[in-house]
Amino acid sequence: MVTALRSTAAIKAGENFSPATVRVMLVDDSLTVRTVFSRMIERENDMTIVASASTAERGLQELENHRVDVILLDLEMPGMGGIEALPKLLKAAPGTKVLVISSLTAAGAEHTVEALRMGAADTMLKPLPGGFNDDYREQLLGKIRALKGFAPYEQPKRAEPRPAQRRAGKKPQVLAIGASTGGIHALNLFLRRIPKNFDLPILITQHLPASFIPVFAKQMEMAAGREAVLADEDVEITRGRIVIAPGHGHMVIRRKGSRYVTGLAYNQVKSGCTPSVDPMFETLAEAYDGKVAGILLSGMGRDGTEGADAIINAGGSIYTQSADTCAVWGMPRDITERGLATAVAPPAELADKVIASVGADAWR
Repeated sequence: MVTALRSTAAIKAGENFSPATVRVMLVDDSLTVRTVFSRMIERENDMTIVASASTAERGLQELENHRVDVILLDLEMPGMGGIEALPKLLKAAPGTKVLVISSLTAAGAEHTVEALRMGAADTMLKPLPGGFNDDYREQLLGKIRALKGFAPYEQPKRAEPRPAQRRAGKKPQVLAIGASTGGIHALNLFLRRIPKNFDLPILITQHLPASFIPVFAKQMEMAAGREAVLADEDVEITRGRIVIAPGHGHMVIRRKGSRYVTGLAYNQVKSGCTPSVDPMFETLAEAYDGKVAGILLSGMGRDGTEGADAIINAGGSIYTQSADTCAVWGMPRDITERGLATAVAPPAELADKVIASVGADAWR
């Protein structure tokens, strides 16, 4: 059953809402969860619930009547589950962002990472009873605003011509990718474009809950067709391998003679993210003497900006995902606007441009 939380006339008219209002639809079989989320969201002047559905089937029906900016989607529902519904929701409402509400179970992790691969923009863990507190509410509202593009770091600084792009730097010996909100879908598109005989090491820092990282690593293996391992102390960076930051610490890189190895750091960083892209980029720039191709994909906030500057200052190159293909343009934005990106493009095209920048020694 669908509960309209505003007057039916206002909801169906749509025009009664300001363009600055985020239109949200809830799809969850739990009346309690829908009620709690509704109360959190309806307290905000810039958000409104346009529909609340207990099944995915009813959610799809509601999209015929309402404009929706952000869908909060439960994956574990009777009837059509969230995984089956997701592509149908995205097809029915192009441009609408889906925020997956995920359980803490192992199955929940697998389903959530699969949903993110398929195009869901972001995820939030469904808390245990009593966990719907003020901190959770602030995180939820922040994610919704970012997905709509209303977060401060989403707004262009000024109206001006597209900035020039920087020439490629030193030939890379390693690729390093930073991503967050919307990044898993982008990573899949990027990695599937990399030829199997391209064997430079690939390092990845993706913002995800720690319990999701092993599932994410398996997915990256499948997308790239090469081994993926988690960074730890003294894990060697070797050709043809992907190394992924674990969820509980930052991946850092050190040179030991002719070898390159990872380590873990646990210090607080400016972005507040764990794992953070900045330590990966910064330590790579030093260890590899700037022979790094850094890639910044879709993500909330500014994580990776300072590390990208370190790579550029050491003579390396940064590639950024184009704003129109990002779920959230926060992470690629600063480097792009300052004209420091060697290329700005959708993920698959970025892969092509990175491949074109390397020498013959990147192939086996």
